[in-house]
Amino acid sequence: MHSLLRLIASIGFVIALGAAAAEPRAQETDAELREVLVRAVADTESFPDRFDAEVWLLDMSRRLTTKLPDTRYRIDLLKQVHYEAKRAGLQPELVLALIEVESNFNPYAISSAGARGLMQVMPFWLNTIGKPDDSLFRINTNLRYGCTILKFYLDKEKGNLHHALARYNGSRGQRWYPARVDSAWRTRWYPQ
Repeated sequence: MHSLLRLIASIGFVIALGAAAAEPRAQETDAELREVLVRAVADTESFPDRFDAEVWLLDMSRRLTTKLPDTRYRIDLLKQVHYEAKRAGLQPELVLALIEVESNFNPYAISSAGARGLMQVMPFWLNTIGKPDDSLFRINTNLRYGCTILKFYLDKEKGNLHHALARYNGSRGQRWYPARVDSAWRTRWYPQ
């Protein structure tokens, strides 16, 4: 209980520093972010501890604010990305970069080839690794499939990320797609 109070106090302190000179709307946003973060870091299933959860969620949330202005949705999405990435043995920041390139964080995106959702998973995978009735527009389903597929290709390519990304995108032998994901990863979603 004492560590939870300390965590809540530290979140409040960090947010208060940024909000001290802010306008009222920014203070409302920071208060909302604080409230959402307090709840989010209480569930640290995929994080080593609550402090790591707080730091990662706050950092990634700020990077994602312009694309996803709804604080609750943004934090929930980040928690799901972190959980599914870690579950599959992937870096969450890599998954965020891939999502940016694939769908620009639109969970209802459909490509010209028919790929669906955040990670642009092809529907044929429903029969291959899941149930035909699963919806690729459900965020947790899409993340589970996408992370599993990427990890499969990463293992198949013996850890060669560029080859795995090209396979994921269906552009095996080409460099443009891995270069786009790598650029997003290095410039916007770099690991802490």
